[in-house]
Amino acid sequence: MAMTSSRPYMIRAIYEWVLDNNCTPYILLDALRDGVFVPQQYVQDGQIVLNISPSAVMGLNVGNDMISFSGRFGGVSQEVSAPVGAVLGVYAKENGQGMLFDAEDPAPAPVPPSGSRPTATLSKLPSKSKPPSLKVVK
Repeated sequence: MAMTSSRPYMIRAIYEWVLDNNCTPYILLDALRDGVFVPQQYVQDGQIVLNISPSAVMGLNVGNDMISFSGRFGGVSQEVSAPVGAVLGVYAKENGQGMLFDAEDPAPAPVPPSGSRPTATLSKLPSKSKPPSLKVVK
């Protein structure tokens, strides 16, 4: 019997764990993957790191197929969405603890969510001076 991907469940679990430890959850996305809608000016080397803490985004939804939320980039509200398979990692900003994921073969991209105008608070990207360090949690 084929099982569904464990990735969305792990993303949700690590996100909650990071918040429970009073840290800031960040996600690392493959920004070049089909179905990824992010502000392209913040993409570096085909990837983007996003702060997904409750104070930085509005309407975070980590579904089994898509992750989506509203955020502010340079003072401009934007909708962000990506297939769960584009998530390469989820980790704490403060100490880099979290989980990296193996690259998945792309599945057909779901249609991005449509909705009202975003009103999220500022979503700050990490400083370019220090790249994030990730630690695999076993």
